[in-house]
Amino acid sequence: MVSRIRSLGLRGIGGLEVSVECFLSNGLPGFDIVGLPDAAVKESRERVRAALKNCGFEFPVRRITVNLAPADIRKEGSLYDLPILLGLLAASGSVPPPPGDAAFVGELSLEGGLRPVTGILPMALDALRGGITELFVPAENAREASIAEGLTVYPATCVQDILAHLDCRHQLTPAPRYRPHSGGGASLDFADVKGQSNVKRALEIAAAGGHNILLVGPPGAGKSMLARRLPSILPDMSFDESLESSAIHSVVGLTSREEPLLTRRPFRSPHHTISVAGLAGGGTVPRPGEISLSHNGVLFLDELPEFQRDALECMRQPLEDGQVTIVRVSGSLTYPARFMLVCAMNPCRCGFFPSSRCTCSQNSVSSYRGRVSGPLLDRIDIHVEVPAVTYSDLISKSAGEPSADIRARVNAARAIQRARYGSDVCNAHLDAAGRATHCRLDERGDKIMSGAFERLGLTARSYDRVLKVARTIADLDGGGDVTSSHLAEALQFRQAST
Repeated sequence: MVSRIRSLGLRGIGGLEVSVECFLSNGLPGFDIVGLPDAAVKESRERVRAALKNCGFEFPVRRITVNLAPADIRKEGSLYDLPILLGLLAASGSVPPPPGDAAFVGELSLEGGLRPVTGILPMALDALRGGITELFVPAENAREASIAEGLTVYPATCVQDILAHLDCRHQLTPAPRYRPHSGGGASLDFADVKGQSNVKRALEIAAAGGHNILLVGPPGAGKSMLARRLPSILPDMSFDESLESSAIHSVVGLTSREEPLLTRRPFRSPHHTISVAGLAGGGTVPRPGEISLSHNGVLFLDELPEFQRDALECMRQPLEDGQVTIVRVSGSLTYPARFMLVCAMNPCRCGFFPSSRCTCSQNSVSSYRGRVSGPLLDRIDIHVEVPAVTYSDLISKSAGEPSADIRARVNAARAIQRARYGSDVCNAHLDAAGRATHCRLDERGDKIMSGAFERLGLTARSYDRVLKVARTIADLDGGGDVTSSHLAEALQFRQAST
């Protein structure tokens, strides 16, 4: 007899419906799993065998074949334990087949308990698209799965709970739909920053338009401190953005079981020893990298020249396309990677160029800066110098402007962009047509840009980025046309020494 149990899986960061087919036949006893299973899937044979016996069932002493369809896509993880066990019970006639609109996901303990799995959110979203109306998951995954509106999620702690529900002996209570709590205020606030008004203005512009930004300054000037306060002024996430970011974090097991939906934009700060695969994604079993985990948020690279050259260069295409494609022999996977790149670096190896405290030779300074390529720098919209904090600013008793006030202006600017473009597109992501329509210069602005193009050695790409920054400055100023004053301020942020 053949039984079919609907289950789910992952392909990249998307869900995938998997049909678990179990066939019991005569012949020498055996237990084979086919359909491109990885080691964790193959090991489910022993977990299923032990769980069946410990739940009071006889393990079928027959030739068992389990097929995971579609058979040409690799299956990974321990999430197929539960559907394989139910498939064996249904094929042997021990329990009736489950309803056709129900799917089952979960790892088994040897005693028949259910353990949580990763990636439940994208799987639940795919279940809805596949016509599945009921999803049985481990209790610890129920809150995350319930984010998928329209899906009835049943949390279970053990196999016996599910069997009792299917036999109508004891009905499981559906998990209530998860409602995200309003996130508390950020623990780091711009009110703590002494001085640095020009840098705070640059970060406000970057947050309002989604622009990449580079902070250059001596040690102790506050580059890292300022960058780590950026999340406190980032605009609110839309529900669709929250779903996208949460699905990526769910795949790699980074979502919280208590708060599975991200309500604040991601802020990722990898160490400079990170590899290319760690940053862009990949590995033997491809997984999203830091640039995808930063999707809809911020990727902060502190001490930029210390990163491996190959790792930095791998970001060039994602910064333009908003996605990264990982190609392997078995196929290719595309991960979203629309993030704000925030970088910090010293002007030289000792950090004090061009002051008299600098001990570096000119060759040393050039070599240090040469670790970051021109094409990568050209993709950074805003370059700003972070000067050393003066003593008078340091001992000042007056508090700086709080993040809440800055964030209000950022949200107002994003609302203008949302109304203008009709979506969550921000100024940094405008295409050529959008830039030509919404970033037009008047006659005076055109003259300013013409002189700056030659004087600053702008490229076609940096020309576009200056116009987009000017568009954001205009939005912070109320959303009118781009004027010469907006353009002049945008050009100021291309003159920092890098």
